[in-house]
Amino acid sequence: MFCDRAIELVRELHRAPEGQLLAFNEDGLRQVLEEMKALYEQNQSDVNEAKSGGRSDLIPTIKFRHCSLLRNRRCIIAYLYDRLLRIRALRWEYGSVLPNILRFHMSAEEVEWFNHYKKSLATYMRSLGGEEGLDITQDMKPPKSLYIEVRCLKDYGEFEVDDGTSVLLKKNSQHFLPRWKCEPLIRQGVLEHVLW
Repeated sequence: MFCDRAIELVRELHRAPEGQLLAFNEDGLRQVLEEMKALYEQNQSDVNEAKSGGRSDLIPTIKFRHCSLLRNRRCIIAYLYDRLLRIRALRWEYGSVLPNILRFHMSAEEVEWFNHYKKSLATYMRSLGGEEGLDITQDMKPPKSLYIEVRCLKDYGEFEVDDGTSVLLKKNSQHFLPRWKCEPLIRQGVLEHVLW
């Protein structure tokens, strides 16, 4: 049937949990593009036949195929756009370095787009807040306190705080550290916020 594979791509996205990125469905996308190419070629031959032979009975078929082409295009655009939105959200959640499992699920073009987005965001953040810039990816929700208690989940080594003191982050050790310094390590899974 017409557009079945394109609709399946959209359903695949709908089934994916929010915030997760499924593997890029290159085969499904290729099948949709091949179907579009076949529809376009059939339409071209029918249009030429309708013009030269005066066959107006082909016009409904041509219109139907054209609507199928438009629907396939909308489904592909929705699929790709939703994936880009998810990849953009991953940059805000994980920072500039994505885990390998997420990179594995991305196409080469998506990795390139992620790197471009990452650089654009970094350039923008450097332009804010004076010499050092302003990291707008931190404190997505306003903090209740500037310092938090954290537990180290794995051996990390020495960690320097702004006042020049160093803290040795060893597995299962607990520390009271500035929130803004800990958030990147919490996202990376090195630290966890201890809630009482």
